[in-house]
Parts: sequence; C-alpha cells; structure tokens
Amino acid sequence: MQFKHPEILYFLFLLVIPIIVHLFQLRRFKKEFFTNVKLLKELQIQTQKSSTIKKWLLLATRLLLLAALIFAFAQPFFKGKEDDKKNNELVILLDNSFSMQAKGNKGELLKRAIQELIEETPETKTLSLLTSTDVFWDTDIKSIQKELLNLKYSGTPFEIDNLITKVQAKKPNTSIDYVVISDAINVESKKTTSLAEGNSLYFMDAVVQNKNNVSIENVTLSQNLDQFYEIKVTLKSFGEQENGIPLSIVNGAKNVAKTIVNFKENEQTVIFTLPKTDFHGYAQIQDKGLNYDNTFYFSIEKPKKIKVTTIGAADKNAFLSKIYISEEFDVTNYTLSEINYSELENQHTIVLNELDEIPSSLATNLNDFYAKGGNVIIIPSASISVEKLNSLTNKVGNSNFTALQNQEKKITKISFSHPLYQNVFEKKITNFQYPEVKQSFVINSKGFPILQFEDGSSFLQSTSNQMGSIYTFSAPINKQNSNFQNSPLIVPTFYNMAQTKGNSGKLSHIIGENEVLLIDAITSKDEVISIQNEDESFIPMQQVLNTKIKLSLGELPENSGNFAVEKKENKLKNISFNYSRTESDLEAKNETTFEDFTKVNDISTVFNEIESSRSSKEFWKWFIILALLFLVSEMLIQKFVK
Repeated sequence: MQFKHPEILYFLFLLVIPIIVHLFQLRRFKKEFFTNVKLLKELQIQTQKSSTIKKWLLLATRLLLLAALIFAFAQPFFKGKEDDKKNNELVILLDNSFSMQAKGNKGELLKRAIQELIEETPETKTLSLLTSTDVFWDTDIKSIQKELLNLKYSGTPFEIDNLITKVQAKKPNTSIDYVVISDAINVESKKTTSLAEGNSLYFMDAVVQNKNNVSIENVTLSQNLDQFYEIKVTLKSFGEQENGIPLSIVNGAKNVAKTIVNFKENEQTVIFTLPKTDFHGYAQIQDKGLNYDNTFYFSIEKPKKIKVTTIGAADKNAFLSKIYISEEFDVTNYTLSEINYSELENQHTIVLNELDEIPSSLATNLNDFYAKGGNVIIIPSASISVEKLNSLTNKVGNSNFTALQNQEKKITKISFSHPLYQNVFEKKITNFQYPEVKQSFVINSKGFPILQFEDGSSFLQSTSNQMGSIYTFSAPINKQNSNFQNSPLIVPTFYNMAQTKGNSGKLSHIIGENEVLLIDAITSKDEVISIQNEDESFIPMQQVLNTKIKLSLGELPENSGNFAVEKKENKLKNISFNYSRTESDLEAKNETTFEDFTKVNDISTVFNEIESSRSSKEFWKWFIILALLFLVSEMLIQKFVK
C-alpha cells in the first residue's frame, strides 16, 4: 500500500489524546463499609466492571475513528501490476493484406476490424496506426475515421517486423503497446521476441469463417503455333474443392473464350487456343472466396525478331540455322576475321562456336555486351588451349576450365526447374535417351548447372545478371565429338538460350518482385519511359544502354492490371501486372507467431486490459466509510452500554 499524501500520517500521533483522556477517567472507587454489605458488594463489582468495558469500547472506537480519518486524508492506494507501463504509447498494426477480404461471422475481416476500431476506441486516446501501405502518427481515431473507412486492400504482405522497424525509427527509446489486428495468414515475426521489457504485445485474431477459395495461379504460353497461341491457365483450389467454377478469357472488352472448371485435384490446368493476334486482357473466375485472385492479367504480343550473331566456321554453324529460323530470328554469321564490332552491341544473343583463337578485344566487347543485357553462348573448341579459353571465361562468366579429358561421358541429369526448361517438359522424365560426348573440359565456377554428366560435372551451365545470361558448354558439340545435335534437347536449349528477358514469352509480372525490363528503344536526353493505364501512371527507374533501356520496376505499380510502356505518347509495348498469390491459402494460419502476445477478442478488451492492469486502486473512500461506522458504533455504545 502506498499513500498520495504520506505526510498526513504524522497526525497518527493525535491518537495519544484519546488515550490520555481515557486514563484520566479511570479513577478508583472510594470504599465504604456497611453492616450488611453482601448485596451492596455484589452491585459494586458489577457496576465497576460494566463501566470499565464501556470506557474501553469508547476508547477503541474513537481511536479507530480518528485513525480512519487520518488514513482517508493520506489517500492510500495500491499500484497496478503494470504501473511502470502507464506512460506507454499505443501503436495499432492493422493487417490490410488481401486475405483480410475473407468473411468472418460479421462480414469482411478488414471492414469489421475498422468498424470496431472506430466504435470502441476512446475519441481522446492518442494513438499511431500502421498498415502495409498507410501510416498515421500520433493522432486519434476521430481524425482518421474517413481514411480508415476508405482503406484499400494491399498486395503487400503484412510484415510485422517491417512495421515495428518503422515505429522504432520514428519513436526511438519509447515504450510501446503494440496491438496487432490480423488473420495471421502467412504472418511471421522475429522482432517481437526481442522487444524491450517495457513494451507490450496484444493480438486480436480476425477469424475466417469460410476458408474455401479458388485462385488463378498463372497463365503461360504453352505453344506458339503458326496461326494460334496456346495458353495454359493454372487454377488452384484451397480448402474443400469447388466444382463448376466459370472461367473466362477476355481480350480488351471482348469475351473470347469460356469454360467450366471441375477440380479432380487441388490444382487444375485449362488449355485455350487463341487467334495469333495481340492480346491484352485477362483470365477471370467467379468463386465464393477471395476476390483479388479471381483475375489474372496477361499480354501477348507478336515477338520481335531476335538478333543473333554466330561467330565460328560456317560448317559448324549449320545446325544453328535450322533452329534460328528467319521468321523469328535475324541471324548474322561471322568468322573470327570478319567480326563487325560496332554491330555487336545491337544484338540480343552472340554465339561463340568452337573458336580456336579468342582476341582480347572480343572478350572485352562480350563482357560489356553481357553487362548491358545481352546473352552469350560459349561452345569451346577441342583445339583451343586452356589458357586462351580461360582468358575469355575469366572476363565473361567468371568460370575456369581444366585440361581436355578424353573420356566418354553421358549427359544424365536435366535441371527441370531452370528457366530454360520450365515450359518444355510437362513432367520430369526418367527414361530419356540422353546424349553423350567423347571429349570434354571440366568447368570450375559457381554457375548454375543446367545439364550434367553422370559424374555430376556440368555439360551446360549458366550465369545471369538482372538482364542477360552467359551459357557455357564444357565440350564441343560437333557431330564428331557428340550426338547432342541429334538429341531432342538441342532445339529447346538453343531456342530458349537466345531469348532475351524482354522477349522470353513471359505474359505478366508480379508486383513487388523488383523485376527488370529490357526495352529496345532509343531516347533523347530529356525523354523518359512511363508505364500507365487509365487508373495509374508511374515512371520506373531507367538506364539507357545504347540501343536498349533498362527499366527497374521496384515495388510499382500499386494495383494489378494491364498497362502500356510509353515514350511520350508512343506505345512501345503492352505489359501486365498481377498480385502475388501468397494470400490465397486461408488455411495457412501461422499462430506460432503470436505465442508471446496477449490474445484478445475485441479492441475494447485491449483498453480494459490496459486500464485495469495499470490503474491505481484507491481506498480513501473505504476509510471514510469505516470512520462513519466507528462514529455510529460510538453513539450506540453511549446509548446502550451501561
């Protein structure tokens, strides 16, 4: 127990006064003797005893009355169990990710949480509120009511650690009451376990009622035919499998295809054949779950011819002319002595096919070419020395070759996950007729192995930057040394190696993945490239690379949709963006993240919890009541006790 005015307790010395008065009243009775004293003696004892009890009772009640009054004026109280946190600031972390579109028992989770915040939060309470996209510092609920009611769902995942970092940067060395309102779908945190003791953590669980959901996961170009595109739409069902889901393909404002999807498994693919024209639209479904993943935007444009330069003997380059056909590729063939270095920077892909000599000027040009987004394919010659070969690869690709080995090796392992083969095989193949080589080098580098020999060494590996790639073979692939040219792998391997990242057949981009685009365009000094549609426009970071422009998308755009890449008012290409599908699985609840939190059912419980745990309990009123009781007791003793 503590006192607001402990100095008043010195008045307890006043209790001596009633005690002194009482002692003066305890006078001895004078003895008188009579002849017949038996009856009188008994009466004397009885009266004396009664009088003494009354005086002691009065003394006790007066002492207690005075003490109660003194304690009342000293104002005793007990501190709350978290009294040291009474000056904590309140910060609310509100999850506005797409999973909060799900329905709870009172409607959409986010809308219900906002409504409860507005209704239950005291209007005078100062707070800060952060979402994945919005920040409100040191305000009150009434001032931000309009903004909360208009709060949009965000494609940015709800990351508690990022939000706490923002708070710590804004309010260093400040004790905080963190209130997290979330459905806990894919929510993780490491910072909450290392917060200082002065901070408190509360978690209000937004409980999902219906966890069933169907999502369009991806749309890819499965085949590029003469007159048609064949696209593959991948859908995924979460929770109980739903059947009879309508799926539409819309180009612009025109519905070009429609079907009904029935799920035999959790994942289902649907193939559509579309006319070979420019496509700028979306795939769309209707289900009872989340809305954000019901639409997948994508664009298909007639690909521009890829410029390929092959450097090597004409007879050895013959197989490449069968792969790089004139309809899709613009191929230039050079021997080593005929190279036009000024034209190399305008190419998309350069193939070095079994060169016996590699000039240092060529190596320098290739390194610059790769840095600016070009693809380089290196096929070593059996006649070249290791030193000359390494003089190239140390500059381009940072790899190192060992001496040529005269040992037959079979290519037995394919990296099916590599972008080179992602859309080539429908499933992993185990009974493939693998090619083999007679002579090969061993490559020592940190490159990614695409094709490997049975001993685990690389036959083909890749090194990539944000824009270009270097593909390095460890063996000559002429018909005298290998049967690789007769393998079914030859066409998809070389075809896909020539594809640039801007011409790779990718139909859409994911928001927030900081992707890089390479655009064939030339801009003047004051010209910029913008990306826009009817609702949104932004200027990405851009770098001019001679005849190409590198666009870094960063976290933009904010919203999914179909966009156009424009230079002034001239459209350069169509482009589509989609949200990541990380929020689609409503079963992916991560409750372990909130094990150290105080769990509450509603926001009012938070305020009640804080108030009860940190408020002092005052007892002066009870001492006033006791004083009155003692006063009444004294009056009753005076009246009824003889």
